[in-house]
Amino acid sequence: MYPKIMIYVSMAGLMACQAKKGSIYPQQQNITEAVYASGIVKADRQYQAFATVTGLIDTIYVTEGQLVKKGQPILHIVNTATRLNTENVALSAANASVAANAARLNEAKINIATTKAQLDNAATLLQRQRNLWAQQIGTRNDLDQRELAYTNALHAWQAAQLQYDDLKKQIDFSAQQAQKNLAIAGTATNDYTVKSDVDGMVFQLNKKKGELVNPQSALALVGAANHFLLELQVDEHDIARIQNGMQVLYTMDSYKDKVFEAKLIKIYPAMDEHTRTFKVDAALVQSPPVLYPNLTLEANIVIRQHANAITIPANYLQPGDSVVLANGKKQKVMVGIRDYQKVEIISGITVKDELME
Repeated sequence: MYPKIMIYVSMAGLMACQAKKGSIYPQQQNITEAVYASGIVKADRQYQAFATVTGLIDTIYVTEGQLVKKGQPILHIVNTATRLNTENVALSAANASVAANAARLNEAKINIATTKAQLDNAATLLQRQRNLWAQQIGTRNDLDQRELAYTNALHAWQAAQLQYDDLKKQIDFSAQQAQKNLAIAGTATNDYTVKSDVDGMVFQLNKKKGELVNPQSALALVGAANHFLLELQVDEHDIARIQNGMQVLYTMDSYKDKVFEAKLIKIYPAMDEHTRTFKVDAALVQSPPVLYPNLTLEANIVIRQHANAITIPANYLQPGDSVVLANGKKQKVMVGIRDYQKVEIISGITVKDELME
């Protein structure tokens, strides 16, 4: 594919050869082979800021054209249901805290002390009954009763200890879980404040205060304030012909009849299946006085240039790479590089040979 446009630069000899009806003579001039690309101007690190939640915009902190720092709030979204849920989680966290459950823990500790006192008493009575039994005083049944009472008191004391440990674990777990839920709710609340991801400028605000937004809503256009680049689309048939570092000559409707220079800096490896084009970026070498994001442009990526080449209008070249001389004879020629208007002739004719279309 050859360029759809040809950009003229102010270097001597890089002027288009105008095809004429009738006879012509080849001309000796510069010729440039280039790949056509269309595209737009983009601010460096330009991006669309989106909402991550659904709600109403209640505060807009910036204006279009305002400079912002990374992390600076752009706008805030409010959602009553989310706010109430956060408040409810906070109440649950407070209720689940260790401090809020101190009374339950104290009660469990008192139960341990009570059962321990009962155990000590049962142990004393058991020992006394054993001493009596050793002196043949009392009955076997009395001793069995004391041993049973001691065993029951021991089990009650052990159960009280286990109950306290289980209660403490349960309260600690609930408190930690409630704090995590509160942190999650706090994160969700933070999501309602849309902040700038870069140091730059707010180029556009897409929504107004009071409007409903959702995660599919583009809220603002943000990017570097004074650093722009070109985002170009190159046809799949031409992508193998270009490489980083190549000169890019571009024109814009905003600056008619002016040609500016850029340099190819990045070729994205994935092709857009819908347009069958590849995205490439170019850094500005020569910049217009004022630029704005999304201005359209047309460009030629310079593949190669030949100075003082013998050229003819492209429509004078016949199929099979031949030309028709003024006497009607066909002359075979060797063709070099081309642009959309003219063709370089390496051999076969000279500037003295008159040609017919």
